Amino acid sequence: MNKLLRLEQYTLKRPQELLLVQASIDDELDEVVIFKGFSSSLTRSTAFDPDVPVLPDTADIIAIDRLRSPYNPDAPQYIQQGLSWEEIEPLLNQLGI
Repeated sequence: MNKLLRLEQYTLKRPQELLLVQASIDDELDEVVIFKGFSSSLTRSTAFDPDVPVLPDTADIIAIDRLRSPYNPDAPQYIQQGLSWEEIEPLLNQLGI
């Protein structure tokens, strides 16, 4: 299972949270919000088809922020900020993802 799909599954199991993911795709930065199993890029266009991944498998995840939902960009409520993949993976494993 690719990393983005695992993060989407996480938000399905924790609907009170959303994830804000900073990633690099071919040396271009992208920011993706993941909520209730769906991903949407905040910097690039997102395909209408939910089966088209927002981030390719080759994307390098730089940091992941956990926030309380609903997301308000003017007043975000952070749970944790700047998590690496290695730091969030134990949370995914605890949920069986």
